[in-house]
Amino acid sequence: MARLAPEDTIMDFDMLGLKPRLIAALAEMGIADPTPIQRQAIPPALQGRDVLGLAQTGTGKTAAFGLPLAQHLLEEDARPAKRNARALILAPTRELVNQIGESLDGFIAGSHLRVAKVVGGVGINPQIKRLERGVDLLVATPGRLLDLMDRGAVTLAQTRFLVLDEADQMLDMGFIHDLRKIAAKLPAERQTMLFSATMPKEMESLAATYLTKPVRVQVATSGQTADKIEQSIHFIAKAEKPALLLELLQAHPGEAALVFARTKHGSDRLAKQLTKAGVEAVAVHGNRSQGQRMRALEAFSSGDAPVMVATDVAARGLDIPVVKHVYNYELPNVAETYVHRIGRTARAGRDGAAITLCAPDEMGELKDIEKLLRREIPVASGRRWSPSQEEAKPKRGGGGGGRRGGGGGRPQGKPAGAGRPQGARPGGGNRRRRPRKSA
Repeated sequence: MARLAPEDTIMDFDMLGLKPRLIAALAEMGIADPTPIQRQAIPPALQGRDVLGLAQTGTGKTAAFGLPLAQHLLEEDARPAKRNARALILAPTRELVNQIGESLDGFIAGSHLRVAKVVGGVGINPQIKRLERGVDLLVATPGRLLDLMDRGAVTLAQTRFLVLDEADQMLDMGFIHDLRKIAAKLPAERQTMLFSATMPKEMESLAATYLTKPVRVQVATSGQTADKIEQSIHFIAKAEKPALLLELLQAHPGEAALVFARTKHGSDRLAKQLTKAGVEAVAVHGNRSQGQRMRALEAFSSGDAPVMVATDVAARGLDIPVVKHVYNYELPNVAETYVHRIGRTARAGRDGAAITLCAPDEMGELKDIEKLLRREIPVASGRRWSPSQEEAKPKRGGGGGGRRGGGGGRPQGKPAGAGRPQGARPGGGNRRRRPRKSA
């Protein structure tokens, strides 16, 4: 596998080999300088090489694959056949599909190229009608695309370009079988680009299956986090998490904050608790309709609800550069997910903070995270839970070890129940569940 080192950089878009019309479109979008992943990925992609890109969310991956795709399609000056797509981009979530589609619309503005977005959670008939004439660039979630293929609304017989974006997340969400079905319908002669934030063993296997002699480009190693993110951890009993979270949020009124919970119901419950306590919050998760997600995102982006409580699946596709604080209300079951979570802040050169609340029964997850990071997260309050406390796990949402081992992580001078939202339950009543597919 060929590699392109991070230092092999070119500073201007015109030096990357892009056509003037695409550079002009970027200028209209206010984009002047390429990011590191764009500098590394665009040249080989323009040469028709397969590309394996390792980069976190927010590094400019969409332009890294979208601009070469647009240039290839413009140079061919062809038209798609009916119910066909010339290029296919697969992404794990509705939000990410919409973001990619919007960026592509900007890149190809004023050209004859057509973009279509197909996602679940909305009516399928308008999507069928949109695909009748054929499209140049199809952006889709795997589940909805298979549904459309089964109905005969679209075929991939003439699809010569394939992009898998956030591929590790698609694997986490259980889309591997869908990906295999889709890939089997694509021509063998094609250009494939795969982008992922992490490179677990399953991803190595996926890359070996679908990429041919790829150029590997990388701007962050697995587990590496943004330099500008200030990380900290509070060791606290599960029952005291709601109060501490409220206290931390109230210390930064009006500043955009993203709070991660494990479950859909837990996200809803926590958002309602915070709002009742005077901190406007919205929840985003897989059970929300597309309209509900968009309204929540709009309220968050506008500042009407400065706090968003989200599950990992729902938040993965969000691209909000103003997030100042990321709170891990509950630790993720997969260590790499921690890197994805905190990567939602300190973007576009801004500073940001990632705060984690750790109960005794989450020490296993914390150890995995710190092993991935190759360092311990600085402690803001409390002391690391001892093995005996770690083993004393409550069976049903108990106190999680009470206030032993460092006062339960409560800052000095604060009563244990200070600021707790009314009706708050220990730990939000969340249970661990495996990630599920979401169209």
